[in-house]
Amino acid sequence: MDYTPGKADSPRQLVLGLAFGIVFGFLLQKGGVAKYEVLMGQFLLNDFTVIKVMLTAIVVGMLGIFSLRALGLVELHVKPARYAANIAGGLLFGVGLGVLGYCPGTGIVALGQGNYDAIAGILGLLAGSYIYAETSGYLGSTIEKIGNRGGIMLPDVLGVRLAVFLVLFVPLLVIGLFLIAQLAP
Repeated sequence: MDYTPGKADSPRQLVLGLAFGIVFGFLLQKGGVAKYEVLMGQFLLNDFTVIKVMLTAIVVGMLGIFSLRALGLVELHVKPARYAANIAGGLLFGVGLGVLGYCPGTGIVALGQGNYDAIAGILGLLAGSYIYAETSGYLGSTIEKIGNRGGIMLPDVLGVRLAVFLVLFVPLLVIGLFLIAQLAP
């Protein structure tokens, strides 16, 4: 598939996006990470459900996407690393998550399971998206230029080949996941 900025998505892409979004939401809900108590428990370091789900998703996603790429079935479109914009966005995201108790994905899932407190977060998400869209031209010419490293991935930063990175990093993540599961069941 060829990605061209500004080009409309095909109906097939939209249906696939919807289907994967529904599956993702279902898995978030079944994993228990759409519960306020679970998310806040992660911040307080007394419930490690979120980190277990995230590590599992990273391992499965990494193996899946790089396997599909190796088979020539997908093409990666790595977004540029823009340090100042990433830090500013991360801080805004973190404050929103800390205040509301949901991230965007878990907020939608929480609303779907009847947690009406997530409505405030969804409204904030919509307002933030609108504000970003309206200011993206200005942000692109200012903060997004600071620390722009281009489309790099972690193996590039570490200076190792992708295959070497995967052979070393995936087992480390699996060991970390195992240790967390044993030490914080």
